[in-house]
Amino acid sequence: MKPVAIFRYVPIEGPGYFATFLDNNHIPWELIKIDAGINPPTQVEPYSGLVFMGGPMSVNDDLPWIEPTLNLIRQAIAKEVPVLGHCLGGQLIAKALGGVITQNSYKEMGWGNVTVADNTTAQTWFGNISEFETFHWHGETFSLPNGATSILSSPHCKNQAFALDIHLGMQCHVEMTERMVKDWCDVNFEEITQLDEPMVQNPDEIETNLPERLTKLNRIADCLYAKWITALKQ
Repeated sequence: MKPVAIFRYVPIEGPGYFATFLDNNHIPWELIKIDAGINPPTQVEPYSGLVFMGGPMSVNDDLPWIEPTLNLIRQAIAKEVPVLGHCLGGQLIAKALGGVITQNSYKEMGWGNVTVADNTTAQTWFGNISEFETFHWHGETFSLPNGATSILSSPHCKNQAFALDIHLGMQCHVEMTERMVKDWCDVNFEEITQLDEPMVQNPDEIETNLPERLTKLNRIADCLYAKWITALKQ
């Protein structure tokens, strides 16, 4: 089977639990380290699917890898190679499909509930799950691209996830591991302890009951990832 390409934009925002899921399902994957100066591939054929992780940059920034990435996403969708985006990755997919990325009303940093939309597409991805707690770390948000269906929302961010056929873009982070959560809190300690916004938690709040929260989040990720891999190209 061809590997899944996973695009990383900063070292501490790697594939996390998604890599664990692929390993558990005996699916090969290749990490493409954009943060190390590796250029995005120009062709999608070597890969069974494309997965885009998070990062602190904006898709509206003038960065040399953004336009090639958008072109690769468009190519993948045209050839029915499934794409999956986490936070920045979701914004990249949205922009590639004509969506607009703007500042969200509030930053969301920490744990918060999201609501599963009451539509058939959302049920296809989440089954009978109607609400769950997930991890957030973003200041921007995407509009829904043409043809996409909203499948998740939160009180302070209307578009938390969208689906377009087998393609999935998320604003929230279902891929978190304990190491990732602690690293993000350490690296961003000064910012999150100084921000006075309703959806920004301090490190102590974020790390409370962390193993239990991540176990529950892993189950949500399993549900989403299990559906996504059904479309991987052999």
